[in-house]
Amino acid sequence: MNRATLLAAALVLGLGAGIANAKIPAPVMDDAAKAKAEDAKAKAADAAKKDAELLAKSQDRVAERYKKGQGKGGKAAPAAKGAKPAAAPAKK
Repeated sequence: MNRATLLAAALVLGLGAGIANAKIPAPVMDDAAKAKAEDAKAKAADAAKKDAELLAKSQDRVAERYKKGQGKGGKAAPAAKGAKPAAAPAKK
């Protein structure tokens, strides 16, 4: 291909990308649609709050089970291989 063809193709692609990225205005919402959106937002927030509470409860159960297992004479988890202890900061 020659330079003129490549330049024309680049120009067409550049203009097409600009048009494709143009923002579309948000649709106008009436009162019923706004109320429905607010209701959906409130339900989603409640669901997220309940999910967070369930996650916290399950994490607490797992932590308690781990602590009970450690208290029955269980061994502490071995250090990872290749792990080096943290060096104390040098004093000046």
